[in-house]
Amino acid sequence: MNELVRHFLKRNGPVLCLDIGSGTQDALLARPGLEIHNWPRFVLPSPARLAAQRVRELTLLKCNVWLYGGNIGGGITQAVREHLAAGLSVASTTAASRGLHDAVEVVEGMGVQLREQCPEGYVPLFLTDYSPEFWSSLLRHACLPQPHLVAAAAQDHGVHPDGNRHGRMQSWTALLTADDDPSHWIYDGEIPAPLTRLQALRDKTGGPVSDTGASALLGALSVQEVRDRSFRDGITLINVGNSHTVAALVYQGRVRGIYEHHTGMRTQEETLRDLEQFRKSWLPCEEVQASGGHGTAFGPYCEEAGGYDATYIMGPRRDLLRGQGRFLDPYGDMMMAGCFGLLWGLAQHNSKQG
Repeated sequence: MNELVRHFLKRNGPVLCLDIGSGTQDALLARPGLEIHNWPRFVLPSPARLAAQRVRELTLLKCNVWLYGGNIGGGITQAVREHLAAGLSVASTTAASRGLHDAVEVVEGMGVQLREQCPEGYVPLFLTDYSPEFWSSLLRHACLPQPHLVAAAAQDHGVHPDGNRHGRMQSWTALLTADDDPSHWIYDGEIPAPLTRLQALRDKTGGPVSDTGASALLGALSVQEVRDRSFRDGITLINVGNSHTVAALVYQGRVRGIYEHHTGMRTQEETLRDLEQFRKSWLPCEEVQASGGHGTAFGPYCEEAGGYDATYIMGPRRDLLRGQGRFLDPYGDMMMAGCFGLLWGLAQHNSKQG
């Protein structure tokens, strides 16, 4: 990490960075005065995966479930469907139901009852992407300091009248249009109204939040070699996550395009075909959505960037693209890419502000 990060930590104290995915939540405790390789880190099951596991336990015990708390994304939806299919009941507060779907009518159509109080005979299950009590206890038992700041990333489809996939690409397009510097894609102030999951996350952490796609992109750019290469010619950055694959075209540190699809829905051949067209800015958003993906979003075409041939690949399922680019392990730990990205992006953004 560069001098800006060291200065940021010296000014802010220990920073807990969380990258909350569908399969894991990756945590980095960045501590001032310590070398980067001595910073404590954890790779733990995601909160949504733990909640789904609890729902399935209650299915086996034949217990009805009441969900309360906040929006944790869609990671528990399948477990809830299985619970209902087993002839058991699920109730939820309106706030927690957003973890199943942002539209109330869709949630009720699944068979979930909206109840603001726990019905008699139901087992309550609290939903949250961030539990201060959990992290405080874990760090204390590990004899580690409590963070002075918590920065967190999660994927947020947002609430959009045209549906989640359309809305997500509208969000990417808005970011590219407003400011193509990804260090500005961390929300440390007002969060756009449609991003209900990030709002719920910030309500818990009290700190800056971002999308996981943005944090992974920043993690790649935090590596000096990668950043320098982007100033010579355009590069392609790919994060192959457990559920989503996000690729970005970057030139001179600025984002020129975003591609997003569901990891499990594309073969290597199909993904490579998409990326070939994406690099040429020829891949329409509608074509990606027709195959089940989220789509594409582009900034202004940049001829001097070339073909974005230099490719860097990250993510827990990056073996799906083995041999198609250089595997990138920021600071020796690929799973911490999003956490490093949050920290580096915050340091960059704060230096530009002050």
